Amino acid sequence: MYELVTGPLAWLAFGIFFIGVTVRAVLYIRGLDWQMDRVAYKPHRIHGLKGAVNSIVSWLIPYGTRSWRFYPFFTLMVFVFHIGLLFTPIFLEGHNILLKERFGFSLWSISQPTADVLTIGMMTAAFFILLRRYALPEVRILTTWYDYTVLAIAVAPFLTGFLAAHQIGNYQFWLITHILAGEIMLIAIPFTKLSHFILFFLSRAQLGMDYGIKRGGMKRKRGMAW
Repeated sequence: MYELVTGPLAWLAFGIFFIGVTVRAVLYIRGLDWQMDRVAYKPHRIHGLKGAVNSIVSWLIPYGTRSWRFYPFFTLMVFVFHIGLLFTPIFLEGHNILLKERFGFSLWSISQPTADVLTIGMMTAAFFILLRRYALPEVRILTTWYDYTVLAIAVAPFLTGFLAAHQIGNYQFWLITHILAGEIMLIAIPFTKLSHFILFFLSRAQLGMDYGIKRGGMKRKRGMAW
């Protein structure tokens, strides 16, 4: 079973992930309207790029935007969740050992205690994000089982990986479950809201370019179509 989930199933999951994410990105860009969305025209490219970078950077900094500052605790949980979600699997020592064995290279690794802190922080943040969806009427009314399922898909690899790493219960069972959960998440990314890990950058760049040209210093320029 271990050979199956770390071999053919792993290659299938990564293949679907990379192809799916690429297709989503291409479809997003091709779906933009020339008049309404594609604002990085050659005469205003610099202003558009400045707006795009400013938009992305502002939203990547905790409390860097007014929206982040409006919900301070929720913002903290969102950043804790995403930092754990991204940094733990990429820099986990065990994952990099496998990377070295399979492909001959590895990345910088974090220690197991650091991985534990990030994992526990991520799962704690997920709990509060879940609680917020249930507790606030304005959020609960927009929440469906789809949202709960997507959150469960994101959390499952971390919970099972933590149990396997600390050999809580049957190690072999949790290890196989952890690998399968990770592969399910990879496959789900292009088809669910998890795709925002790439669409976030595209949409923020688009909006930043839009504001940088249409609603920024360029709005006084003549010959604009808006």
